[in-house]
Amino acid sequence: MTQDFFQTFILLLLVTDPFGNVPLFATALAPVPPARRAKIVVRECIIAFVVLLVFMFFGSHFLKALSLSEASLRIAGSVILMLIAIRMIFPHPDGVLGRSEGGEPFIVPLAIPALAGPSALATVLLFSRDSTGEVLVHVAGLGAVVVVWLAVFLGAERLQKVLGPQVMTAFERLMGLILAAMSIEMLLGGVREFVKTL
Repeated sequence: MTQDFFQTFILLLLVTDPFGNVPLFATALAPVPPARRAKIVVRECIIAFVVLLVFMFFGSHFLKALSLSEASLRIAGSVILMLIAIRMIFPHPDGVLGRSEGGEPFIVPLAIPALAGPSALATVLLFSRDSTGEVLVHVAGLGAVVVVWLAVFLGAERLQKVLGPQVMTAFERLMGLILAAMSIEMLLGGVREFVKTL
């Protein structure tokens, strides 16, 4: 059971990639007053946790009810990630995420798709097929990952100050490139899943 917990924890940590999402969070929270940032980080992490938890238990039923395939979920997610990646590599006047009312991100894109993205949703969807005992271990693993999210994102501003704006900008471009590659890989995975259904 302990081994299953650590496997789940490491898998979800890699899939949600909190360290890679630091530039995205830093950019999204830049126009927000410093006093509000911690509250937004906690709120977005909780929303992502709830979405993944709901998907873990009811994801397969939800997809069936809407007649959606896992392939369509992957392809749609890859398009969104590619748009975000392009804005990270080629800066836009409105920023990576576009202009939002009040300058405060809500749900999109921090909770979804940055944390609870298509790959994370697809991963927890696979967990829903396990037995009840195993699913509870997966829930515990997800809870541990949320603790890591909070630690990383609450310390993101301090990390930014230590590294400086130039290093963070270079890191953001690099992560944009990696994100673009991940979106293409996700798109190809979705296409492969679709071809299998033909």
